[in-house]
Amino acid sequence: MKMSSSVVAYTFRHFPQLHNRSLQLFSLHRHPFRQPCTVTSSSSCSLLSAFSLTGNSFFRKMERYWAGSSINKNKGMVEHLQRYGVIQSKKVAEVMETIDRALFVPDGSPAYEDSPMQIGFNATISAPHMHATCLQLLEKNLQPGMHALDVGSGTGYLTACFALMVGPQGRAIGVEHIPELVALSVKNVEKSAAAQLLKDGSLALHVGDGREGWPEFAPYDAIHVGAAAPEIPQPLIDQLKPGGRLVIPVGNMFQELKVVDKNEDGSVTMRSETSVRYVPLTSREAQLRGY
Repeated sequence: MKMSSSVVAYTFRHFPQLHNRSLQLFSLHRHPFRQPCTVTSSSSCSLLSAFSLTGNSFFRKMERYWAGSSINKNKGMVEHLQRYGVIQSKKVAEVMETIDRALFVPDGSPAYEDSPMQIGFNATISAPHMHATCLQLLEKNLQPGMHALDVGSGTGYLTACFALMVGPQGRAIGVEHIPELVALSVKNVEKSAAAQLLKDGSLALHVGDGREGWPEFAPYDAIHVGAAAPEIPQPLIDQLKPGGRLVIPVGNMFQELKVVDKNEDGSVTMRSETSVRYVPLTSREAQLRGY
């Protein structure tokens, strides 16, 4: 099924002051809605149907704009994510404040709205709360000097965040199978606070099939996948360092954000973090055809 890119990369784990209703809402999501609809910015679908189909959240009802300069708007977005409990650490907040999201979305887009956006080629950039969630989950594996892999790096936003976290002694690799997006992501990073890391080579963006990982700089302390796999690709588990963590959405119609930890003895443990909605992790040809 071809999904509108305006409904992907959402979670509905975070509800402001609605903790007593979380269980009910999660139960609703796990049953198909009788009359599915595609949620867009102009959709008249009910709030309940949006939750049931997309994993959309009350949380995305963020202010579209903040007063002041562009960087102040970016800071306002981060403060909003902190206020709602998505960003919980000082380090993640600092990184998301430093990497201005406006540099990584199409011109004219509402860069600080908590929504995924089309970036062309049937791809999207995830909503800010999903980026924040993944940075939080991977924070301990994004320490200075560590290696990080971003599969489906898109416009380069999260790869740039990884690069700032692991620093010049670390390595942040983005892999994207659409050459035009890789070229765009390089230009985006060059305008950002991560530009020097790209120039020095500790941040690199490559054209490739992310399902195969990027063996050259393996093993990785942190691996993030920005599209939903029907099952976890074995090469990504193989390239995960003992003590490392992989965060990946898994599923088809119903998806869960999986957190995969490789233990020091090489064994793997896995848990589900939250229900999500991402575009599928697939071949370049299938993506360009619209899946």
